[in-house]
Amino acid sequence: MKILFSPSEGKSDLALNPPINNNSFCCKNLFDKRIEVVDRYQKILNSKDTEELKKLFGLKDEKKCLALSEIDIKNTSTCKAIKRYTGVAYEYLKYNALEQKYQNYLDSNVIIFSNLFGPVQAGDFLPTYKLKQGSKLEGFKIENFYKEYFSDELDKMLKDEFIVDLRAGFYEKFYKIPYPYITMKFIKNGKVVSHWAKAYRGIVLRQLAINDIASLKNFKDFQIQNLKIKEIRNIGLKTEFIYNIVT
Repeated sequence: MKILFSPSEGKSDLALNPPINNNSFCCKNLFDKRIEVVDRYQKILNSKDTEELKKLFGLKDEKKCLALSEIDIKNTSTCKAIKRYTGVAYEYLKYNALEQKYQNYLDSNVIIFSNLFGPVQAGDFLPTYKLKQGSKLEGFKIENFYKEYFSDELDKMLKDEFIVDLRAGFYEKFYKIPYPYITMKFIKNGKVVSHWAKAYRGIVLRQLAINDIASLKNFKDFQIQNLKIKEIRNIGLKTEFIYNIVT
């Protein structure tokens, strides 16, 4: 079982573990590639160029940008990736309230597509950082870099796994799944939802863990509160489950 998931703009300030090192991430043989991206990011921080920092962080406040630029990303304490992110999906996941066995399921089975560190397992370790979705590092496209260098490793990780893709559309640019996989779409009053899609991705992820889902049969059988299957579509390798939100 592998679940692909998005990061979030919101980050916690948790500092529970040592700074990043070769043991912080999956795909250990590609640690140096992650560092290439981190070094490009740090170079912009060190420049103190407020206009570049505004674009990098997606902020207008120069003081906030300069404060954020003080971080030394390679020497900052870390925490689990799944505890680093605090956006809507993670609020509804409620990771810290889960029993240890369910946390273990998530740590092992969830791959989060960080827009700075690339694909990481939920149990990998990340420092806090700020990077607006889609930002370039002086013209360098992060998503293209990770797609080029990490796709082969991800192919190996996902081979023979049951795959559920809960990523937002942007993060599909980091990796194209070459195997059969499941996606989900959420409909309310006849319209595809956006904000609530984030919430339901978190809810679904929580329920996958609690129900120990590991196969397509398990997935089809398990019920999610306030969601009712409207349609199942098969599009190439993708099986799309479309749910009505019912309240």
